[in-house]
Amino acid sequence: MAEQVRLIKKYPNRRLYDTRTSTYITLVDVKDLVLKQEEFQVVDAKSGEDLTRSILLQIILEEEAAGVPMFSSDVLAQMIRFYGNAMQGMMGKYLENNITAFTDMQKKFQDQARHMYGDNSGMSKELWSQFLTFQGPAMQSMMGAYVEQSAKMFQQMQDNMQEQTRKLFTGFPIPGYPPADKATTEKK
Repeated sequence: MAEQVRLIKKYPNRRLYDTRTSTYITLVDVKDLVLKQEEFQVVDAKSGEDLTRSILLQIILEEEAAGVPMFSSDVLAQMIRFYGNAMQGMMGKYLENNITAFTDMQKKFQDQARHMYGDNSGMSKELWSQFLTFQGPAMQSMMGAYVEQSAKMFQQMQDNMQEQTRKLFTGFPIPGYPPADKATTEKK
């Protein structure tokens, strides 16, 4: 029998109540649920509105504010620019797919290390840390190549969409399209 999704209620006083344990919890506890890969849902205690994304964003904000941030200001600014942009939905899926690919790759490395060195988790963590220390530049280079290839693919997809849009709307008179200089060159 599958276990039900853990329900956490958020009250107006901003406290989070875990209905499974019948206790109040903190964002740190919610982060622990994420790290343990437990499924949960956070809902507003009064309205029943799903607040899970909002809580996860709060955790990310706290993580970014403490210690070493994962996202640079430039990356955050670029993400903000995609909101309201025609490519917003595609960018979300693109990021999701890249994070999934990165997670899969990390899991394969960990599985290989576990297979080679056994299931001694303390030792595995130390070996993984040493591996990343020595192989970090190579992994960054590999990830850089992957990101570059991904960016090229994304640009090609965007170019193809623009070309298809041009072909689709060619028969419709659109003021200012094609630009006047291009239209006169085509007539000659």
